Amino acid sequence: MRSKNFLAATGATMTLALALTACGGDDSSGGGEGTLEGASITVGSKDFDEQLILGNISKLALENAGADVTDQINLGGTDAARAALTSGEIDTYWEYNGTAWISFFKETKPIPDRIEQYEAVAERDKKQNNLVWLSPAEFNNTYGLAYPTEAADELGNPETISDLGELLKSDPSAASVCVESEFSTRDDGLPGMEKAYGFEVPNNQVTVLDTALVYTAADKQDPCNFGEVFTSDGRIAALDLTVLEDDEGFFPLYNPSPVFTQDIYDEYGDALDEIFDPIAEALTQDAMNGMNEEVSVNLLQPEKVAEDWLNENGLL
Repeated sequence: MRSKNFLAATGATMTLALALTACGGDDSSGGGEGTLEGASITVGSKDFDEQLILGNISKLALENAGADVTDQINLGGTDAARAALTSGEIDTYWEYNGTAWISFFKETKPIPDRIEQYEAVAERDKKQNNLVWLSPAEFNNTYGLAYPTEAADELGNPETISDLGELLKSDPSAASVCVESEFSTRDDGLPGMEKAYGFEVPNNQVTVLDTALVYTAADKQDPCNFGEVFTSDGRIAALDLTVLEDDEGFFPLYNPSPVFTQDIYDEYGDALDEIFDPIAEALTQDAMNGMNEEVSVNLLQPEKVAEDWLNENGLL
């Protein structure tokens, strides 16, 4: 196992040093000397705003280090991005450790410690798929269910997902839910949540929409009162939505890492660590929420938002 250290900020006055294991053998310690001159790297991403931002962060940072980058950002959903990486169509994209743990590896119990969750995913993906997970970002983009804060009294002031189950009993028509297509079928989405909490939202109370439409549908309470959200999405604050507490701790942590193919990491590992460790450290919850709001609410281009953030943090 190859040891690597990175610093993750935990507050305005405290920095926590964490020793991570990046899961390589003795023959895969990583090459490169901090430069990517001559490297050709294909960058991908999923298709929602946060992923477009992260994909552009990778693209700009790699180009800044001298790499020739092929842009395959906005490939589609999780399955499309993962297939592109495992097949070698792309060399890297940002993936969430909770997604890997539940969806890729079919585990049913998330690991509550973010570093242990990262290490478990990194070890398994290295061993099974020759993929290398770099240091995880601090922010957590887990799933949640949210409703308009102004509708709290009308909906019985729900605070937890368990309260949604109680609302299904007392006023079934009020417990309508809008979700995007992946969440409607994933083990770490609606089916798994219903199993963990012991209730089921009737099919006629579930509406599947494009991701961007879920937020506005919940905000307008048309056609649903509750919407599936990503907890780092800037639209939660902009629309004044209240996120239900996951009181059973069902949803895993979703700290993202840049994931690279072993071939690219073997050749340029030192340079990639040097580039992405400071990026991961700087990607706090506030930082990601702010960038998401710039794109999702203020309608700025993801590449512009990524470039501004990198410059503001001295990373370009």
